Amino acid sequence: MLKKRLLWQLFPSYFLITLAALFSVSWYISHSLQRFYHNQVADDLEVRARLVTYQILPALKTNDFEEIDRLCDILGRAGPTRITVITPDGKVAGDSQRQPSEMENHANRPEFIEALQQGKGRTLRFSTTLGKNMMYLALPVKEKNVLLAVVRTSIALTSVAQQLKDVRSKIIWAGLCAVMCAAVVSLIISRRISLPIEHMKDVAKHFASGDLALRVSTPKATELAELSQALNEMAGQLYDRINTITKQRNESEAILSSMIEGVLAVDETGHVVSINNAAAKLLGLTSEDVRGRNVEEIVRNTELQRFIRETIESRQSMETDIYLPHDGGRFLRVYGTGLAGEQDAGRGAVIVFNDITRIHRLESVRRDFVANVSHELKTPITSIKASVETLLEGAVKEPEQANRFLQIIAKHAERLNAIIEDLLILSRLQEEDGKRKISFETTTLKSIIASAMELSKLKAGEKEVAINLDCNNGISLRANAVLLEQAIFNLIDNSIKYSEPGGNVNIRVRSEGQEVVISVLDEGCGIEKRHLDRIFERFYVVDKSRSRNLGGTGLGLAIVKHIVKLHNGYIKVDSTIGKGSEFSIHIPIA
Repeated sequence: MLKKRLLWQLFPSYFLITLAALFSVSWYISHSLQRFYHNQVADDLEVRARLVTYQILPALKTNDFEEIDRLCDILGRAGPTRITVITPDGKVAGDSQRQPSEMENHANRPEFIEALQQGKGRTLRFSTTLGKNMMYLALPVKEKNVLLAVVRTSIALTSVAQQLKDVRSKIIWAGLCAVMCAAVVSLIISRRISLPIEHMKDVAKHFASGDLALRVSTPKATELAELSQALNEMAGQLYDRINTITKQRNESEAILSSMIEGVLAVDETGHVVSINNAAAKLLGLTSEDVRGRNVEEIVRNTELQRFIRETIESRQSMETDIYLPHDGGRFLRVYGTGLAGEQDAGRGAVIVFNDITRIHRLESVRRDFVANVSHELKTPITSIKASVETLLEGAVKEPEQANRFLQIIAKHAERLNAIIEDLLILSRLQEEDGKRKISFETTTLKSIIASAMELSKLKAGEKEVAINLDCNNGISLRANAVLLEQAIFNLIDNSIKYSEPGGNVNIRVRSEGQEVVISVLDEGCGIEKRHLDRIFERFYVVDKSRSRNLGGTGLGLAIVKHIVKLHNGYIKVDSTIGKGSEFSIHIPIA
């Protein structure tokens, strides 16, 4: 359906109404003027007919038709009026413009018949005698109720028509001017009515586009003023509600974004409604790409898919642990609860993810630690107990046997003491790390390494292992000299243990940007890559039998890691089987 502007609906209506009114008034005035002129002419003709009656009455009494015709000629020349005298039988007795003998009988003329019947006859018709449109008025002439004749006066309507034409012309021109004025006025009125509405329309479009700060001006018309007020109130309420909703949404998004727990919301069909960054990261997704998609398309884990589906269907709180293999493997504690809609209808579910990978790993480390501690303590205790039992059974009386078992007891007691000492060191380091009671001072790094080399000199001499140092004398940093010396000593001691006789242990110190790197390299057997991530755990050893034979406790590298951490640094290891290993301590200078 073709749409039009309100202006072009109002203006034609007003214009047509005005035009119709002007046409009606013009038509009425024109016809009224025509009737008025005709009545005026008729009245004039009646007066003339009565005057003629008095003039010809004596001649009528004597039936002197010649005198009647002469009087008609004389009276007719006095004006444009034609005078005709007709006898009761229709014969023309006299005429001011024609010879009566040449004229036909007028008994059938309408004005003649009407005059006889009603006492006066009047008609407008075409005269066959004169060939013009004429107005006729006929009056009967009576004497003592005896009809003597009918006097008829007539006049051509040419002048009347001309006058009426002039008047109609003036009416038409006046009407055209009035139409033009009416058109302008109609346009102005239509414009005044439509402008406020168009303004409201434009403001409403701004409202629809989100610009609710605009306001509609108040028109003078009561109805439009009430409408503009309603629009302004609506805009104000929408503005307040949208601001409230936006604020709540931003707060919700801020809360969800800052949560470390992942949150995933799905509808009753399993399509993603909302997902926060933590959930997207845990599931390996991009939050912008998954909204509106089915969860089975984006989550490639049948156990999680089944859990979400069961949560939606049951609409109850559920909980489970799920393993995700990506990113090196993740363990998730998943909580699900259904969302209820109107009339308790299902609307979907909210799934919350807690990453418990670290807890799993710590639990694994704890289990390994307990197992390793138990094993490391049980072995020397078992040996000591067996040696004591042997001595109690009589071996103490045999000096050689007694001496051998006492040496075994002393060796394993020393091992127990070393394990306890290392555990105490680790405990103290962790306590000091939490309370930050360690003092740091600027010291020369070469002197610290030299002290650690001196402590390792005896063991290196026994295995004929050479220790080489490459360090600039000017390198210094803020550190706890005792702890850093302990860490470097543990690395050197480890390198000596796993080096072949006649090998080399190289210590290299260099500055890299804002940190100092201390590298300890050996030419030993090397470490397989599968062990590299765990060698800094307590009691974790690559080869337990070899480590036990070499006197290791499995705590040395754990101590090194904690000491380096106290210095805000980190340690790296790079190893190749059969070629050796390189341990690098990175400590920031500032």
